[in-house]
Amino acid sequence: MLAATALVATALLVSVTAHAQTPPAPGSCKAQATEKKLHGAALTSFMKKCETDAQASCDASAAEKKLAGAAKTSFTKKCVGDAVGQ
Repeated sequence: MLAATALVATALLVSVTAHAQTPPAPGSCKAQATEKKLHGAALTSFMKKCETDAQASCDASAAEKKLAGAAKTSFTKKCVGDAVGQ
């Protein structure tokens, strides 16, 4: 019983450590916002515009690669996520 409890506690600790937030990727929207020290409405506005720009860029990349359907959706979701810094 004690070994099982220790095992669960260790697994929980590893799980929490694995989900710890990492710093935003360099060049991402979040990194740029942090660098510019944006807060409040300025941060919201910047992030919205940056995400919109990323969506347009990723859609263009997907079209260049001639992706469609689920492949396009998956590619675009990852591309925008990387650009925004999620």
